Amino acid sequence: MIVEDDPAFLTRFCKIIASDATLELFAAVADLGSARQAISKSAPDVLLTDLGLPDGSGIDLIRDTSQRHPATDIMVITVFGDEEHVLGAIEAGATGYILKDSIPEEFVGLITQLRAGGSPISPGIARQLLKRFQHRADPPDEKPADTTGLSARETEVLALIAKGFSFAEIARLLSISPHTVTTHVKKIYQKLAVHSRGEAVYEASKLGLI
Repeated sequence: MIVEDDPAFLTRFCKIIASDATLELFAAVADLGSARQAISKSAPDVLLTDLGLPDGSGIDLIRDTSQRHPATDIMVITVFGDEEHVLGAIEAGATGYILKDSIPEEFVGLITQLRAGGSPISPGIARQLLKRFQHRADPPDEKPADTTGLSARETEVLALIAKGFSFAEIARLLSISPHTVTTHVKKIYQKLAVHSRGEAVYEASKLGLI
């Protein structure tokens, strides 16, 4: 599903989706209200959304969708690269964040990566997030106690998610089945009270778990 109020970009994205036989366009809308109406009928596998919509914020759509349909992968495609928008979208449940001025030619590859458990992020946004964590206040001498109840294996899976590995790659690295990885991820979400990979990584970073 595509939510984009710029006609040129909306047309471009629709053409890209239509050109790939492995993808099916669920809906293409230009405002928040239409997006909510479409999702209320059926949840898409992937939600691609802008943030600045004519009748509201795409962050509200991300939050609603991630809470009601946690299986939907959400990627932001926007001109907003400031910290407030980036962190707001990730905290709301976005697992990918691409700036419109850095959309690669292989756009379909981003969607494939997203569905495989990856988190496509524009290089500039990735650097911004890294700098934010690098410039946080110095950590205490002792690592904060883990009050989340994450097991050693769950912490290991979470660390690999934070490094950008897909669920399939994590399964191979840990010599476990993809189903087992999914089970661990669901438990991680429950214990951290989050609804997406991006949100889980953000919360774990704040808690000093990774």
